Amino acid sequence: MTKKQTLRTVLTAFLIAVVTGLLCWAQLGYSLDVMVSDALCQRESVTNKNIYIIAIDDKTLEEYGTITSWSRELSADLVRLLNGNAQTRPSVIVFDVIFSEKGDVAGDASFAQACRETGNVVTAMSYRFKEQPEYDEDGRVTFNKYYVDGVTMPYEALRETTKQGYANTLVGTDGYVRRAMAYIDDTEGQRNYSLASQAYKTYQESHGASVEWPALDKDNQYLFSYSGKTGCYSTVSLIDVMNGTVNPAIFADGIVFVGAYAVGMQDSYIPAISHGTQMYGVEIQANIVEALLEGKTQQQFPNGLYALLAAALAAVFYLVIRRMKIIPATVLMILCVVALGPVFAVFMYGRGFVTPVILLPVVLVVIYAVHLVSGYVQEIMRRQKVVNVFKQYVAPQVVEKISKDRDFELVLGGENRHIACLFVDIRGFTTMSESLKPEEVVEILNEYLSLTTHSILQNGGTLDKFVGDATMAVFNAPFDLEDYIYKAVRTAWDMKAGADAVTEKFEKRFGKSVGFGIGVNCGEAVVGNIGCDFRMDYTAIGDTVNTAARLESNAKRGQILISKEVYEAVKDRVEVTPIGEIPLKGKSQGVFVYQVDKV
Repeated sequence: MTKKQTLRTVLTAFLIAVVTGLLCWAQLGYSLDVMVSDALCQRESVTNKNIYIIAIDDKTLEEYGTITSWSRELSADLVRLLNGNAQTRPSVIVFDVIFSEKGDVAGDASFAQACRETGNVVTAMSYRFKEQPEYDEDGRVTFNKYYVDGVTMPYEALRETTKQGYANTLVGTDGYVRRAMAYIDDTEGQRNYSLASQAYKTYQESHGASVEWPALDKDNQYLFSYSGKTGCYSTVSLIDVMNGTVNPAIFADGIVFVGAYAVGMQDSYIPAISHGTQMYGVEIQANIVEALLEGKTQQQFPNGLYALLAAALAAVFYLVIRRMKIIPATVLMILCVVALGPVFAVFMYGRGFVTPVILLPVVLVVIYAVHLVSGYVQEIMRRQKVVNVFKQYVAPQVVEKISKDRDFELVLGGENRHIACLFVDIRGFTTMSESLKPEEVVEILNEYLSLTTHSILQNGGTLDKFVGDATMAVFNAPFDLEDYIYKAVRTAWDMKAGADAVTEKFEKRFGKSVGFGIGVNCGEAVVGNIGCDFRMDYTAIGDTVNTAARLESNAKRGQILISKEVYEAVKDRVEVTPIGEIPLKGKSQGVFVYQVDKV
């Protein structure tokens, strides 16, 4: 590889790295990527059987009416019922309901008192967020998407007797829920927990266990794995608990969520684990708590680091496959796409990191495709270059057949074909060359050989070879050529006619003149590749060829001699002068020849 090629390769690899890094940094195709990640990594795996849901479902609403009409006495009764036996009471009761409006005085007071007596109730509150510009320590403006613009709290008596957690559900820009917030620290240094965080914290403290938060981003958020789709947790109707159909002892030491489980209550979202169905908010809260308890949380892999890794891998991939053949390159591409896409994503997900799934594989496929196409184009250009050069040494028809005909086999051997064979030689060339400079001799020779070559090709003949100042051509080989005998004679006449202008040109320049002697014969000959396995020549051999060469050697300057066989084939279209039978070297019998006077 030349220095120029090396530099071009390095620059290309660098450009690929830069583009890949920028694409990854910009998180191109993020929405599609996270959906693929959800499909690969979100799996049903309920491991904590101690989480329950008491559903405010259609059955309950039919019995008690709309929830806004309920007295808080019902909630008080539920709390006392669940905590009735100290041995089977739940560890935490979480109401995913915001009791903000005051109801009947007796009911409100009863509910607050029941919560004070049991001490294991968490109730919901809600924040109203808005995006707020803020200044960092360096004076730069940043935008806080979770600036608290308002809050909805339980009524005062209940607020004093329960722990609260904000029940805001974080819905992604694509409409799916896959993130949760641990807490918010207000301007007064007070830490306010989310509903799931408060439930988790209360449960851990009731068991004397430590409270450990997962890795959080700048907004105190984290990604979590769902434990299952809708209905994965033990869910019972509130009415069945209240009327004794369900024994409250089943909730012993558990985490019990109480929340909306009816379509009309408008508390449902699309979870990351099942894009086609919705999940009630209370179930999402339960999934978040289990994720905290079982360590099924993740953080986004650092975007900048991933961009650097992807850039390096893309550059290395390009440098490797550009030196590989198509099949190994294809295998490597497939392996890299699978390994650096789904396999790597699932591997990292299991270790607490969410990584892009499709962007780097797509980049690798594009690199592979461009490499494939560019290699194909370069091969076509290389072949064409070889063909163009090869045409300078071998008959163009032969080159075209070799390059295009899939059935053509370049092997030793030949076939019998009826051909016309032409030989042309420059008369007086040897004598002239002795008195001229070498470069002048070459100039004259090239001019005459150019004339013979163009005359042959214009008439569909095959340029067989140059032999010194002589030229050999065959007609009707390697392909069938219509009226090939006449075209051979026509070629000879074109050479004779063109020689007059060339002769005049060199007489003026060098005071020297030369001319052609031409012989044409036709008949059977062996045509094919003659030589050895590492050096072969496409040519014609046989008596027909030898006779054509002898006719040319007997032709005088400016004379075209043809055999009787040629004359019989073209006699209606040419004017000739019979020369008679002449002896030819190497032949026991003479050959009757004609001089062509006009074509």
